[in-house]
Amino acid sequence: MLTLHSVGYSIQNRALLKDISFHLGQGEMMAVLGANGAGKSTLLRLLSAERSPSRGVIHFRRKDLAAYSHRELASLRAVLSQQNALSMPFQVEEVVMMGRYPHFSHRPGRKDAVAVAETMEVCGLSHLADRNVLTLSGGEQQRVQFARALAQIWDRPQSLILMDEPVAALDPEYQQQLLAITKALCSHGFTSVAVLHEINLAAQYADRILMLKNGRKWHDGTPAEVLTPSHIYTVFNAETEVFINPKTLRPYVMQKEVKLDASRFNSLLPLKPAASLTFSDRSEQYQNIS
Repeated sequence: MLTLHSVGYSIQNRALLKDISFHLGQGEMMAVLGANGAGKSTLLRLLSAERSPSRGVIHFRRKDLAAYSHRELASLRAVLSQQNALSMPFQVEEVVMMGRYPHFSHRPGRKDAVAVAETMEVCGLSHLADRNVLTLSGGEQQRVQFARALAQIWDRPQSLILMDEPVAALDPEYQQQLLAITKALCSHGFTSVAVLHEINLAAQYADRILMLKNGRKWHDGTPAEVLTPSHIYTVFNAETEVFINPKTLRPYVMQKEVKLDASRFNSLLPLKPAASLTFSDRSEQYQNIS
């Protein structure tokens, strides 16, 4: 479905991605993880053809991605970006119908109406169909944009769904819902690549996890293969414990607590009164005096 051969991307001689190669089969759901600045959003822009690789090649459905026309590509892949702000007071249903624009010339047909109705229903938006999208909360607007992206490829099972931080503005219920919908579609032949920050959501829903660091592919494999304490520390510089859920056999990542003493980095704080010291504080003071 999607193959990258030694793909790199540079701006003004600064390499943002370097030598990225992988193959994603039809029906797979891949999560892309990495610290800020690792190149995750840049990779998604290349996969969506918003930008072209500086080197290497991307094949989509056994064809060079650069060889697709804009209209042809719009009917085969949908993109949910980080920034989806609208400035015009469209109704929710109108925004979702925008996803069907590549499929009709003048007026939407029955298939377009079905796609819009069903995507709004599954995203929990039917009751908001006539609402001005500008009056919605950030999370509701994100769900509208997700429905728009789904409507675009709703009747194209061999399509690609690209999502950049799709759950960032959502409540936990809708985070789960969005990824569960995507996972269900992948089981029917759709393919998805999603940039995520929530490691445990990636572990729960993704078939594959790609870890990026400094623009390079660091790890690529199943959640159980990729999500180890050493791999997570290498990429995120965070200490974790990883457990295997006995029901799902998928990893669950628990980050270790970081404890700081504010007086060590804020010189303007007054010293702690002796009465407010905890037992451990007193023990430490006693040891220091001794």
